[in-house]
Amino acid sequence: MSLTEKDGRLAVLAPPVRRNFAFNRALHPDRPSIRAIRILVGFIVLAAIVQKTFDATLPGNDVDIPQLYSEFTVQANLAFGLVLIFSGVRRHARLPLWWDQMFGALVLYLVMTGIIYIVLVAPPEEPWWTWDLYWPQMVHHRLAPLVAALDWILVTRTVRGPWWRPLAWLGYPVAFLAFSWIRGGLDGWYVYDFLDPTLDGGWVRVLGATGQVLIAFLVVSLLVHAVGNARVALATGKTALAATPRASPSS
Repeated sequence: MSLTEKDGRLAVLAPPVRRNFAFNRALHPDRPSIRAIRILVGFIVLAAIVQKTFDATLPGNDVDIPQLYSEFTVQANLAFGLVLIFSGVRRHARLPLWWDQMFGALVLYLVMTGIIYIVLVAPPEEPWWTWDLYWPQMVHHRLAPLVAALDWILVTRTVRGPWWRPLAWLGYPVAFLAFSWIRGGLDGWYVYDFLDPTLDGGWVRVLGATGQVLIAFLVVSLLVHAVGNARVALATGKTALAATPRASPSS
C-alpha cells in the first residue's frame, strides 16, 4: 500500500491507522470540517496579529512594532496561525513526518502562553476564566491555546514522538529567555515584567520566576508528549514509528 493511496477522499496516514477505524476516520486531518476549522482559526490568529501591529503604530501605545514582535505570545501565535493554515490547505500525505512533532511544539507554546498569561501577566483583578478581553488578547491567550490543545487531543495522528521530544521542544523557550535578557540589557526594555531585573527583587526575583516557568514548561511538555503518543496509540497501537521516510506523492 502506498503511503499516499487514497481511502475514498482521505489519504492513508503514514504509518496507517490500525485501530478504531471509524473514530479515526471521522477525525482524519483531511476531513473537510477539520481543514476548514484549521484554516478559519489560522486566519483569525493572524488577523489578531495584524490588529496588534496596527495598534502598535498608534500614538500613546505602550509597545512599538519591534517590541511587539519580541513577545513570546506574538511569535508563537504567528507560527501557529501559519501552521494551521498550511495544515488545512495541504493534504496530510504531502506533509513531512516531522510536521506532527513541530505541531506538538506549538501546542506546548500556545498552552504555556495561556497559562503564563493567567498566572504572571494578566491584571490581578481579571478572572482567569473570562473571555471578555481586548479581542486580539482573547484570540491569542484563550482561543488559540484551546484550539491547539483540542487539535492535539482529537485529530488523528499516527507518528509517535521519541522520548527526547519534550526536551527538544524546550529549545525555543530557553533561546527566547536568552534573547529577552540580551535585548533588555541593550535597550532597557524587557518583554515581560517577570523577566525584568530592574524591578523590585532584581535578579533574585527574576531567576526564581524563570526557574518556576521553566519547570512548568518541562511538566507541560511531558504532558503534551504523553497525550500525543496516547492519541497515536488510539490509531495504531504502541508500535507506531517515530520516523518513517515519507513516500513521494507519485509513489
